[in-house]
Amino acid sequence: MFYFPIKYDEPLFRPPSEAYSLILQVTIGCSWNKCSFCEMYTSKKFRVRPEEEVFREIQLIREKGYDVRKVFLADGNAMVLSTQKLIRILNLLKVSFPKLSRISAYAIAKDLEYKSVSELTVLKEAGLKLIYVGIETGNDELLRLISKGESFWSTRDSLLKAKQAGIKSSVMILTGLGGKKYSEKHAVDSAKLINVLQPEFLSTLVLSFPYGVDHYKQRFDGEFEEMNTMDLLKEQHRFISELNVEDVIFRSDHASNYLALKGTLAKDKERLLSELETAIHHPGQSVLREEWERGL
Repeated sequence: MFYFPIKYDEPLFRPPSEAYSLILQVTIGCSWNKCSFCEMYTSKKFRVRPEEEVFREIQLIREKGYDVRKVFLADGNAMVLSTQKLIRILNLLKVSFPKLSRISAYAIAKDLEYKSVSELTVLKEAGLKLIYVGIETGNDELLRLISKGESFWSTRDSLLKAKQAGIKSSVMILTGLGGKKYSEKHAVDSAKLINVLQPEFLSTLVLSFPYGVDHYKQRFDGEFEEMNTMDLLKEQHRFISELNVEDVIFRSDHASNYLALKGTLAKDKERLLSELETAIHHPGQSVLREEWERGL
């Protein structure tokens, strides 16, 4: 029987690109955990794991001889830890795994608010090269309605600090987040924020309802009208059409997406828009998920 020396506090989440990384839980849950759209950590009460527990797990992995090249710090926002604590963890990882090439983590903008550029630079030099940030939207009204606890400006300021420190960012926009009423504002303002941030990686996911749309409506502090497949594709088209970025790797191939899109912006912008237009106007010629066949 296969034995792995770490016992995780589940559920455990990671970005798709961290499939082959060592997942190390330095925190449990999410320190904010109020977003109306997110159910990832609602079953957990946030806590910081004792350093000795984390260090012991690193030691066990090293003793077992695992060839660790990448490490992802979980759970929802490991960057909430103090700079000093993060540095101790990063330094031990570097010493323990000589072939380690990248350490990454989920983060929320407010995690970075209390860290200076110099602190973030030290973290980058200690091995933290990439943060994953769910921006969700650039529209202030919608950010309030979903209880994100952020604004256009707080998100902008925090992520630009990370960029100045040399830490790469992979940011996510959530299509359909505001329903039909807020679709235009959501698409346009999200693109405005991305244009300022110029992240290295950008992805779009589609709002899902694990507990049903009525549950989301109860948590959404406003009027919400669910969007169908064509609405979502049109919103994504509007978003991409407003983007003005260079050398941003774009992915829209998560399981929640109805149309898989991949490219580099701005080089592939027109192709991506063309693929969306084909899906919108000639769905029979496009590779949509089975939802289209069911007439959604």
